[in-house]
Amino acid sequence: MDKNKIAEHRDFLKDSLRQTINFRFTDQHQGVEPPPVEKPPRPEQVSIPLPNHEKWNPFHGTDLLDAISNRKSQRRFSSAPLTLAELAFLLWSTQGIKKELAPGTALRTVPSAGCRHPFETYLLVANVEGLDVGVYRYLPLEHALVMEKRDEDLVEKLAPATLGQAFTAAAPVIFVWAAIPYRTEWRYTTAAHRVILLDAGHICQNLYLACEAIHCGTCAIAAFNQDLMDQLLGVDGVDEFTVYMAPVGKR
Repeated sequence: MDKNKIAEHRDFLKDSLRQTINFRFTDQHQGVEPPPVEKPPRPEQVSIPLPNHEKWNPFHGTDLLDAISNRKSQRRFSSAPLTLAELAFLLWSTQGIKKELAPGTALRTVPSAGCRHPFETYLLVANVEGLDVGVYRYLPLEHALVMEKRDEDLVEKLAPATLGQAFTAAAPVIFVWAAIPYRTEWRYTTAAHRVILLDAGHICQNLYLACEAIHCGTCAIAAFNQDLMDQLLGVDGVDEFTVYMAPVGKR
């Protein structure tokens, strides 16, 4: 092992960098307007409303202790589709907005450093009732979806994009979280990137627990082909790029 490289990468895990930053010179303290809470849809994109809390009554009653005890990574899924209500519940549980405080700031169902919430949620949909096969994006402010693109070859692209993890192709939907780093950099400049990765963990753990309420399973994936995943989502790989993903399906 390259001990120098290992030491360099271990330093990324530490918060020592924060002590070297003059936060008076961040964009926030320079009076720059904060970036928006969500990436706005393109003018031609049609919003797809999602079922709200009134449709989630069947998901009530899951004991938190049971959910934590039963939580484990699932790599085998049945052929059953997800319903739109189930998908909506998972989206709200992982990135739903409880209250918009101000432009660029909102309280969500998961914590985030400085309330910056740097992630966009994309869905690779193969088998969800009421949705065509393709790539979608969650709009948390509206609790709605927009289709980014139809892709009939989506399932065939999943194994190469996930470095041969073929089980992803059996999932009815894959949650993919793409970071827009500037949302956090606006407040924390170069100290942003460590906490962005911490935020990703908060999101995915909520997905695991929410899956228990709808008898689904998931498996967090951090190993993938960066270029292929970014191309699949249609993001530029510079100002927005894939960080984490998790297929979801019925156990």
